[in-house]
Amino acid sequence: MYTFIEYPKCTTCIRAKRFLDENNIKYEDRNIKLDKPTYDELKAYFLASGLDINKLFNTSGLLYKKMGLKDKLKDLSIDEKLILLASDGMLVKRPILVTDNKAYFGFKEEMWKDIK
Repeated sequence: MYTFIEYPKCTTCIRAKRFLDENNIKYEDRNIKLDKPTYDELKAYFLASGLDINKLFNTSGLLYKKMGLKDKLKDLSIDEKLILLASDGMLVKRPILVTDNKAYFGFKEEMWKDIK
């Protein structure tokens, strides 16, 4: 069973969840605001995603903008970015789908179509 980390009010998360349900993909649901990913989890997800660390940030979120992270991220190490991400689930791009060997940040149907 996979782990689906979401913010229930997020329309992208709602679309992703519908995709999982329609494709009979079993998952355990986790609310990113109530049960935020830990530093260790985020590090593992980051490594499993193959993405640039900056792609893990919810750049359209209010907290990201309020903190002025667009200009600050370039001066932070990967470790500092992971610590920042772990500080508040609303900074993390969502949804996150964690499968047996990969982690997906955000939802694009064409990227999820091969998930079984």
